[in-house]
Amino acid sequence: MLAMKAVPPKDLVPAMKARFEKHTQRHAGVAWKDVQARLEQSAPALKSLGLMEASGGEPDVIGVDGATGAFTVCDCAAESPAQRRSLCYDREALDARKAHKPAGSATEMATAMGVSLLTEEDYLQLQRLGEFDRKTSSWLSTPADVRALGGAVFGDRRYGRVFIYHNGAESYYAARGFRGLLRV
Repeated sequence: MLAMKAVPPKDLVPAMKARFEKHTQRHAGVAWKDVQARLEQSAPALKSLGLMEASGGEPDVIGVDGATGAFTVCDCAAESPAQRRSLCYDREALDARKAHKPAGSATEMATAMGVSLLTEEDYLQLQRLGEFDRKTSSWLSTPADVRALGGAVFGDRRYGRVFIYHNGAESYYAARGFRGLLRV
């Protein structure tokens, strides 16, 4: 399902640094040297971030855990990453489709990339830092009780507001993808 190659660290780190410096409102009080030091200590994180970059996610730091010092890195592309769209929610939904199956599922692709789907709280935090998904939408980590009933949750921004709502987990649309989240 994941046919892309990760952007190599020698290209990824400078791209992330440029993005970090351009969008300082996303990570006030965070120094790039601290982020870079954490990144360089984790080959798995660099691979995951390289896949986020390769698929159009434009990963950037959006927070830091005060207790652990871990940085929260999220896809900050204006729209849901182009190479991660037209996916149903999960494997169960994919298997349930009888015809016109999409290429895969958001949860499986996220797992293959080593990232998590954003929760509703993560998504709302991201939307406070800018305007995202004005033309697309993004699958979000769905609570088990909603998923047990056949649904899945997604979010977008329309009419100057952020909306969180639901769809059947087996649905997929050309304009719906997912955003990844990684704690480094």
